[in-house]
Amino acid sequence: MNINVIFKNARCAALELKDESVFETAHSWKISVNGTFYKESNRVITMIYGLEPETDYIIQAEWEGEVASVSFQTDYEFVSMNVKDFGAKGDGVNDDTPFIQAAIMACPANSRVVVPAGEYKITSLFLKDNLNLELEEGAVLSAWTEREKFPVLQGAYTSPDGTEEILLGTWEGEAMPMFAGIITGINVKNAVVYGPGTINGNASKENWWDRPKVIRIAARPRMVFLNHCENVVLAGITVKNSPSWNIHPFFSNHLRFIGLSILGPKDSPNTDGLDPESCDDVEIVGVYFSVGDDCIAVKSGKIEVGAKYKTPSSNITIRQCCMRDGHGSITLGSEMAGGVKNLRALDCVFLHTDRGLRIKTRRGRGKDAIIDGILFEHIKMDHVMTPFVINSFYFCDKDGHSDYVQCKDPLPVDDRTPFVKSLAFHNIHAENCHVAAAFFYGLPEQKIEQVEMKHVYVNYAQEAKSGKPAMMDGIPDEICKMGIYANNIHKLVLENVIVEGADGEAIHIENVDHVLE
Repeated sequence: MNINVIFKNARCAALELKDESVFETAHSWKISVNGTFYKESNRVITMIYGLEPETDYIIQAEWEGEVASVSFQTDYEFVSMNVKDFGAKGDGVNDDTPFIQAAIMACPANSRVVVPAGEYKITSLFLKDNLNLELEEGAVLSAWTEREKFPVLQGAYTSPDGTEEILLGTWEGEAMPMFAGIITGINVKNAVVYGPGTINGNASKENWWDRPKVIRIAARPRMVFLNHCENVVLAGITVKNSPSWNIHPFFSNHLRFIGLSILGPKDSPNTDGLDPESCDDVEIVGVYFSVGDDCIAVKSGKIEVGAKYKTPSSNITIRQCCMRDGHGSITLGSEMAGGVKNLRALDCVFLHTDRGLRIKTRRGRGKDAIIDGILFEHIKMDHVMTPFVINSFYFCDKDGHSDYVQCKDPLPVDDRTPFVKSLAFHNIHAENCHVAAAFFYGLPEQKIEQVEMKHVYVNYAQEAKSGKPAMMDGIPDEICKMGIYANNIHKLVLENVIVEGADGEAIHIENVDHVLE
């Protein structure tokens, strides 16, 4: 076992305890900082707080005589500003938005804004360049829920000559007015939001989750919305009870999400955990998800935005994460008109989600809606309803059940036709699945180019539940609990794939040009 420092600033560090474990280690390690006991941890990714700037540290992890250590120096910090010095009360009653915002705006580069323990009522806080915002233990940014209190970001503004456009608000892949996020960054560079504290959206069925599809004034806010940002880090914080998507990076690059907890009730509507949209170079590591929708949903615009800007989500790494209770553990789409390219998900745990590795697309997403270079590796699943899904007939939107979207006969390939290219699933162990082991259904006119499954084991729960493996029309009942169902694929590679406990065929193949076993 060894320890790496994967992130640090002047006041905290993120450690990775490496011993071949996935998300949690087999036993708790005693963590010491400069010879003083700090805490016990069984997480592969562990956060350390309370450090001093420009100080040398030695971190040790010990268990039954086995010791690993790492040394590093924290970063420089100019000044530290306490939000209470600016008038914030933290009493859970008064509106602390202007006082915390004043501290943020006054903070110079290479400095810190600290939010001490207390409940701070806020609407939207806006980040700025070169900011370190720390939520200390016991600090809660507690959002108001009255719509009238929140600023509105309009969908888009166009220059007078019509040649340039800025995108501000967005809803489900299109430019639309939306309320500003509880934490909002627009054109922000080099910002860090970190600490053991909490951001609570206070959403419930009495406010934001009431009639969730009805747009009232503007679309529901995100908990954290990052619009055209670069070099932003979120580390350690807990985000819960979001009005809609929890964390939504939008046309942003070089992002890191480390050691977060993203929480919401299982029945909370549209509360995706983390949705990178048209983003490049994103790392999601050591994050715990338990939400009411997809845990991670990678997007790139629904139709017009994706086709106009042609900006895929690309170079995304997801590792050492735990996904629980959501609709999908890791989902690509369905709003992905700009494509999704070069995504790696490895060393993760999926528990009690509806689907594990889920691709959602459909006719109409467009010729730039290309999914390519996707690798899922070394993943453990338990009680995932359907571990693998590729659905090219996802019935979203008003026309989702139309003949054009749902027709299973070949249609002309044109500017509206998406393309699923290469996906690989390696070293995956899925126990107690229910509906189907895998369901792969491509378009007949543009088949899935290649699906590769190597060293994959799936078994069924003793009392497996029946159901539909994907949200599409016309799935025959006999497909359910069939095992692996593959349709409209050019090349299917199966190496050491085992399915136990299926009703009927373990592997059923239709319209597959090349099968390599």
